[in-house]
Amino acid sequence: MGERFRFMRYREVEVKGILNHVRGEDEWFGLKYNLNLYRGCEHQCIYCDTRSRCYQIENFNEEVLIKINALELLEDALPRKRQVGLIGFGSMNDPYTYAEKRYHLTSQALEIVAKYRFPVHIITKSDLVLDDLDVLKDINQVKARVSFTLTTTDDTLAKKLEPGAPSPSRRLAAIRELSNHGIETGVVMMPILPFIEDSPENITRIVLSAAEHGASYIIPAFGMTMREGQREHYYMKLEEHFPGLREQYEAAFGDAYHCPARSQNQLASLFYDLCETYHLATRVSPYPSKQDHEQLSLF
Repeated sequence: MGERFRFMRYREVEVKGILNHVRGEDEWFGLKYNLNLYRGCEHQCIYCDTRSRCYQIENFNEEVLIKINALELLEDALPRKRQVGLIGFGSMNDPYTYAEKRYHLTSQALEIVAKYRFPVHIITKSDLVLDDLDVLKDINQVKARVSFTLTTTDDTLAKKLEPGAPSPSRRLAAIRELSNHGIETGVVMMPILPFIEDSPENITRIVLSAAEHGASYIIPAFGMTMREGQREHYYMKLEEHFPGLREQYEAAFGDAYHCPARSQNQLASLFYDLCETYHLATRVSPYPSKQDHEQLSLF
C-alpha cells in the first residue's frame, strides 16, 4: 500500500489561481478545465513525468504542497465560467495522494463542482476515489467519469514501478464498484514501459482485466516519454530493480524524448483487436456529445 510514502512532508501554500482552461481540443481526456489541488505525489512512480526539470518542482521525493486556499478560489471561479465543460482532476498529480486523507481537498472540491453542476473527469491510481462515491453519483446527473491508470495487472511488478500507489488489483476492484453504480469508468494504459511492460501478454491481461471489471474504455499509449530530471531518477530505479536494463535504454533511445514500445505496431494491432472483441472504446466521448451540442445550439 506504499506506507513509507504516506509520511512525506506536507507544506501548505497559497496560490493565485486554481482552475485552468485547457487550450485547444483535448483529444486524450476531453477536458475543458484542469484542477490541481496538490503539487507533488506520494505514489512516487519511478517513471513520473512530473519530475521533469521543466516543471520546476523542488523536493518532489520529499514533500507534497497543499494548495490551502484552493477551495475558496474554486468557489469564486466556477460561477463565473461562461462555458460548462469537463473539469479534469489529476493532470499533473494524483488527486488522491495520501494527503487527501488529511486535507480532503478533492472531496470538498467535488462538492463545489456538484453545487454548480459541472461535469468531471478524474484520473487516478487510487481506490480512495470510492470515498467520494456519493458526490460522484450526484455529479453524474450531469457527467462523472473516472479513469484509472493501469500499466500492468501484476501487483508485484507494480510495487517496483509505482511503490506508493494502491495495487492494480485494488484499482480494478474500484472500477467494478464505480461501474456498478453507473459511473463511466475506464483505464489509462500509459505509459507502457519498454523492455518491462511491452509484451503481448501484458497488453492482453490489461484488456481482459478491464473488460472483466466493467471498464467501458481504455486510452492507450505504447511507450513512454523521458526528459531531464525524470530520466536520471528513472535510470537510477532501473539499476536498483532491473540490473542491466539502463544500458538497453541508453542504447535504444539515447536522449530521445519519445521512447516507443518494442513492436509498437504489433502491440497496437493486438490491443485494438482485443478492444473490439470485448466492446471497449479506445477513446472517451466528448462532453457534451455532438448530439447534445447540436440540440443546445438550436436554442
